[in-house]
Amino acid sequence: MKYHPIDPKLFIKNRKNFMAKMKPSSLAVFNSNDIFTTGADSTMPFKQHRDIFYLSGADQENTILVLFPDSPDPAHREVLFVTETNEHIAIWEGEKLTKERATEVSGIKTVYWLNDFDKKFFEMMTQCDTIYFNTNEHYRQAVEMESREDRFIKKTKAQYPAHNYAKSAPILQRLRAVKDQIEIDLLQQACDITNAGFRRVLEFTKPGVMEFDLEAEFLHEFIRRRSDGFAYTPIIASGNNANVLHYIENNQECKDGDLILIDAGAQYANYASDMSRTIPVNGRYTDRQKDVYNAVLRVKNEATKMLVPGTLWKEYHVEVGKIMTSELIGLGLLDKSDVQNENPDWPAYKKYFMHGTSHHMGLDTHDYGILWEPMQAGNVFTVEPGIYLPEEGFGIRLEDDVVINSSGEPFNLMRDIPIEIEEIEDLMNK
Repeated sequence: MKYHPIDPKLFIKNRKNFMAKMKPSSLAVFNSNDIFTTGADSTMPFKQHRDIFYLSGADQENTILVLFPDSPDPAHREVLFVTETNEHIAIWEGEKLTKERATEVSGIKTVYWLNDFDKKFFEMMTQCDTIYFNTNEHYRQAVEMESREDRFIKKTKAQYPAHNYAKSAPILQRLRAVKDQIEIDLLQQACDITNAGFRRVLEFTKPGVMEFDLEAEFLHEFIRRRSDGFAYTPIIASGNNANVLHYIENNQECKDGDLILIDAGAQYANYASDMSRTIPVNGRYTDRQKDVYNAVLRVKNEATKMLVPGTLWKEYHVEVGKIMTSELIGLGLLDKSDVQNENPDWPAYKKYFMHGTSHHMGLDTHDYGILWEPMQAGNVFTVEPGIYLPEEGFGIRLEDDVVINSSGEPFNLMRDIPIEIEEIEDLMNK
């Protein structure tokens, strides 16, 4: 891996917290992701399943974690299964986890080769009553493919029909939503790398560059700083492209007088960052662009102050909508009659700001979190208001990643990334 080793204390703590929530006489199983093929003998770069990484730190394909806190055999209370490595595999594919290295990474003392799984698993299943399956219950999930986890669940239900079944997701939703300090440090590293990429892009941008040129500048800076690359497909949207919320073609010329909406973030050690900035192609904002930009910035700053323990998700978005409505009236985009006659299910401000303000951040760009429960210290959220004006040929979105504190305003992980108009113009024109 490109990233520096992570202190295994994180994974030891995560497993302890998870097992404390399990039912008596139960075990839980977590599978790594598949390696996805593209055709012939080609594959996509491997990306580890975030849950097995969260609980073990094992960043390798064909890996299985079993947690069985009530096992009569103390050696089987935490077990990691990894692919047996040998000299041939080392020559053709590079270093794989040895049993010793797997223990160093995870803090798990019992490590078996994967080809021993069926035998060991049968033994453990005869000693438990309930098995936790790791189904995907993320509130945004819309996955159509069958995963390695799905196949495991089908096989296990067929082989062990008399067992009780439980879900890992509700436990992980709560645990992963509250970040350990080690995780916050990793998120900070991802944000710092994003900062370096953005500053590089500010120096590079000028009329005539292509959107993909800027994407390449980001990637160059990310990789050289031990990032795995982009945490998600980047948006480099110049001119009216900014009004397509999920624009990812990044293939147009950046023209004099236009703005570029950039939504890009580095991934570091599987932890994501998520940044949005909007910059002028020629290094100077027009007066109209400044007015809209500063309106978005004020909404972002006011919304950020609301991210405190006890805040409820739905109420937060209602309050942000009120602030945005006031700014849109100030810009002449709405008037009082628009607001008085609005549809309560689609308020007037949604014409210009149609997406949500915040989402959980962490191992996933849209991370685990329970939206119907109050926010709490250790949650990490984006704050990303925007105003989109296709009639005027530009859109502006500004986004930072913040950690909710036990008291006071949240801590901004992107506090060092330029966002004020004057600083951006100075950096682009130095």
